[in-house]
Amino acid sequence: MSPALVFDLDGTLVSSVEDLTRTLNVVLDRAGYGMVPPADVLNMVGMGAKVLLQRGLEANGVAWTDDMIAPLFEDFLSYYAAHIADYTRPFPGVIAALEKFRAEGWKLAVCTNKAERLTLPLLQALDLDGYFDAIVGGDTFPVSKPHADPVLGAIDRAGARRDGSVMIGDSVTDIKAARAAGIPVIAVDFGYTPVPVTELGPDKVISHFDELPEALEGLGLGNELATPSKPRVGTIAGDSLRS
Repeated sequence: MSPALVFDLDGTLVSSVEDLTRTLNVVLDRAGYGMVPPADVLNMVGMGAKVLLQRGLEANGVAWTDDMIAPLFEDFLSYYAAHIADYTRPFPGVIAALEKFRAEGWKLAVCTNKAERLTLPLLQALDLDGYFDAIVGGDTFPVSKPHADPVLGAIDRAGARRDGSVMIGDSVTDIKAARAAGIPVIAVDFGYTPVPVTELGPDKVISHFDELPEALEGLGLGNELATPSKPRVGTIAGDSLRS
């Protein structure tokens, strides 16, 4: 049984802040609130749409309540689903890295705090879904990152072994989730975090996906896997999906 590489989505695999910013500001504007500058939104993403909306209201000086968030959340999901990949694209080197690690026999998984109903359409729109053996969203399990369960669940659903598996993310949420799960974590430094990842204590930091193989080797992991690669098949919430 092979170990898994478990990837965060927004700010790690894909550059999505422009679509997230546009959606947030459309929803806020429709509700009569002020829009949030894109540079500020960079520091608000990573915990799912509800938290993004909460932070957007806080930026407007609004003391939000759950009753206020609920209609905004539905509006957010509806608008974002219709514009999910207008500007979102994989970061440089992502596709080549996924191809490489699948060929080496790694299991690949996504573990994001984005809701399932948004995660899969985004990966499908970018033709990325088939690279993954498991796709876990923020609502796949009763808890989301930084809890360990989604990370461990992604590994298990990918049919991988936990020993030797690694988390790759861009924020303190990913780092804490990996620590809780008892696996190493590699952080990308081009993602969405108000605090530089170098200050958050990941095991390794990379600035491009070309650097991921060396980072894994630095953790005592590498290209020793010899399991033949499988067809491009992904799963979400345990269901099989084919590209």
